[in-house]
Amino acid sequence: MSSAQQRLSQVASHFGPSGKKGVSAITEKHPDDIVVTCALRTALTKGGKGGFKDTAAADLLAGVFKGVIDRSGIDPSLVNDISVGSVLPPGGGATEFRAAALVAGFPESTAVKSLNRQCSSGLQAIVDIANALKSGMIDVGIGAGVESMSSQYGPGAVTEFSELLESHPESANCKVPMGVLSEQMAKDRNVTRAAQDAFAAASYQKAVKAQQAGLFNEEIIPLQVKWTDPKSGEEKTITVKADDGIRDGITPESLGKIRPAFAKDGSIHAGNASQISDGAAAVLLMKRSTAERLGQKIIGKYVAASIVGVKPLLMGIGPWKAIPVALEKAGITKDDVDIYEINEAFASQCVWCINELGLPQEKINPKGGAIAFGHPLGCTGSRQISTLLTELKRTNKKIGVSSMCVGTGMGMAAVWVAE
Repeated sequence: MSSAQQRLSQVASHFGPSGKKGVSAITEKHPDDIVVTCALRTALTKGGKGGFKDTAAADLLAGVFKGVIDRSGIDPSLVNDISVGSVLPPGGGATEFRAAALVAGFPESTAVKSLNRQCSSGLQAIVDIANALKSGMIDVGIGAGVESMSSQYGPGAVTEFSELLESHPESANCKVPMGVLSEQMAKDRNVTRAAQDAFAAASYQKAVKAQQAGLFNEEIIPLQVKWTDPKSGEEKTITVKADDGIRDGITPESLGKIRPAFAKDGSIHAGNASQISDGAAAVLLMKRSTAERLGQKIIGKYVAASIVGVKPLLMGIGPWKAIPVALEKAGITKDDVDIYEINEAFASQCVWCINELGLPQEKINPKGGAIAFGHPLGCTGSRQISTLLTELKRTNKKIGVSSMCVGTGMGMAAVWVAE
């Protein structure tokens, strides 16, 4: 391709098929749009003690897969491929996730893969499906994410580095624990504990308000699971239908009493960092023309995504770098966005990214985030889409962005339009 053709191509992608720029371009409807016809999740529950503590990741996935079939009414045989993001399972969960799809009712003709891009795994799974749809490789697909941190989280999640990896300074930084590097980043970037605790308390308060108003109900699929009472040892069958990490009465003052977790004079603690959790989420995608032919109700549209790298020790700044790239690809500005779902891995990194990007607090995680209800690693990127599209619809708004920092030093973001 000549340089002139490249410039024309860039202009076309920036301005959209009609030549329009900005919001009018991405809100236009075209047969080749990649659309979402169903986005749902399980409840998110406390790792080690919540409703899903005794439920395997693949079982959570099977439940959310069945939920997509039931809610969307899609013929399972029409789904060509399923991509599942997950971080902790041995072998990437590839075998179990294929089995989960079969249990849920997908036929042997539906392919399944697993992938791991750490905290953005769920979003990467969705983007992979969107790209396969764009290229014509498939006609209908599901992007999903799952994690059972109850059963698979711990020191074994990162293997020992070889001498080769240890001998390179940036390489060796890839295995520094996230809490430690986030503590250092908070000090280096002057994010005070007071600012972190205020942000974390707001996350809890927004989540409590949303849960009490039933704002999560539409996006959550209830699951019946086996659960062993830790006190009596009795196994019970329970129905899990609400996030159980959300706590009422959290204030900056109450968080201010919690001891730092990673340094004596530190600012990061259990109350202003994401919760260890279990959960699954799934998003059904296809082209608009396919959705209309199948009679599928369109709830949103995928527009563009970005993936960027940053220094491993500055993992938390990922959204700051990724969001502007995604916005540029979509041809819009930060002010055109109605809601930002930015993963609250740590209040420190979230506060810094929001301030550096100059985003209004009222547009950030309006129903709370991972500090309040949890961050099942591979699930979050797909969970955000059900939360985002549901809230855009409820508030009669249009444009949303989902984003997160990514372990080892990356950031990812995507632009969405609600319908």
